[in-house]
Amino acid sequence: MSSMDAPVPPAEKVKTFPEFPGVYLMKNEAGAVIYVGKAKNLRSRAGSYFLSTAKDDPRINYWIHEVKDIDYIQTKSEVDALLYESRLIKDLQPIHNKDLKDSRTFPYLQIHTYETFPRVEATRKPKSSGVKLYGPFVQSALRQTITELQKIFQFRTCKLDVQEDDAQRHRRPCLLASIGQCTAPCAGRISKEEYRKIIHRLQKFLDSDRAEFLEDLHAEMLQASKELRYEDAARLRDEIAALQKLDLCGDVELDVQPEAFCVDPRKGVIGLQKVLKLPELPRIIEGIDIAHLQGDAMVASLVQFIDGLPFKPGYRRFKIKTVQGVNDFASIGEVVYRRFRALKEADERFPDILLIDGGKIQLRFALESLRKLNLKTMPTVISLAKRDEEVYVSEFEEPLRLSRHAWSLRLLQFVRDESHRFAQHYHHILRRKEIEGDE
Repeated sequence: MSSMDAPVPPAEKVKTFPEFPGVYLMKNEAGAVIYVGKAKNLRSRAGSYFLSTAKDDPRINYWIHEVKDIDYIQTKSEVDALLYESRLIKDLQPIHNKDLKDSRTFPYLQIHTYETFPRVEATRKPKSSGVKLYGPFVQSALRQTITELQKIFQFRTCKLDVQEDDAQRHRRPCLLASIGQCTAPCAGRISKEEYRKIIHRLQKFLDSDRAEFLEDLHAEMLQASKELRYEDAARLRDEIAALQKLDLCGDVELDVQPEAFCVDPRKGVIGLQKVLKLPELPRIIEGIDIAHLQGDAMVASLVQFIDGLPFKPGYRRFKIKTVQGVNDFASIGEVVYRRFRALKEADERFPDILLIDGGKIQLRFALESLRKLNLKTMPTVISLAKRDEEVYVSEFEEPLRLSRHAWSLRLLQFVRDESHRFAQHYHHILRRKEIEGDE
């Protein structure tokens, strides 16, 4: 190998990193990512691992010698870097990351929009319907921020089932009403229409650019201080600080946390055995999805669930190799063929259920690929069409139309949505930096 082809040592490579927020990825000799970190300044933070003082740091000195390469992904902000770090660690499971590998998630602000008098709360287990979500928030003081919002908008945060015609509505309200932080719909002090105007204003505030509003609060704080109303000034200062934390959040759609949305794995698996008429409980489910942008960098994901729960070590990524242009159907066929050929050659166990994101045509291409392999046993192959959530099954002539509330459908949706998220995630990575080899 010529000197021009020789890899750049990590300690030298970090000197070329930008001085912007992002995540850095450390790899071992085999090219596997063994550590992921976030940075406000990529060059400075990543470079600190290779200073002479690093050898005295017990947190890294026992593994830093394993690092043979380092890469980075630049982000727009520190918040994006933190969210991206969390997602990469959960997906890649680097051996030297101790935190963020579990199912713990960042919290959301949740408004129960379908309640007669919608309540507001912070939660790490958001509902999938009947609510308006904001987040995920990367700061731990979301509940304090909601308290400050409540002082301004006076919405309710209690878990009472408050109805407009409730005979108990003229009960004595809680302390929050007495101190002016709640309009007390539980005591009949506000109509449904007026209360919903409050919620609409809150949503408008959360959806908007809050700079002008915060400028007004800042002006009020300065005026209160000028007039020696120090308690009012301190209160406004705290409100400003809390409301500024609302910017420390990601996007509900872009920064998906599948671990946050509740699915009962046991009920889902039992339900699938019943509706698919399987002789045994399906222990292993794999899901496949394709991602592309105008035909560029077409990729696929494969996710694996065991006993109804994601099994991250079983996740795989594929670069599409044999398909030219935009052809999701042929791409699915290629990935299915490569996946099951590898399992067959390694004499490994096949999944009990193979789920394809799509409809009848996607299912057909998957089945054709499996038939080419002359397998002794075939998995149950199904596809889930997103528009009507119809389940096409290889053994059934007509699609299944499961109840929207069925645990079996919820589990299939979880697998489908996770494979879609993982495919999109891989696609975005490839478009920035290539961090892993492909299957």
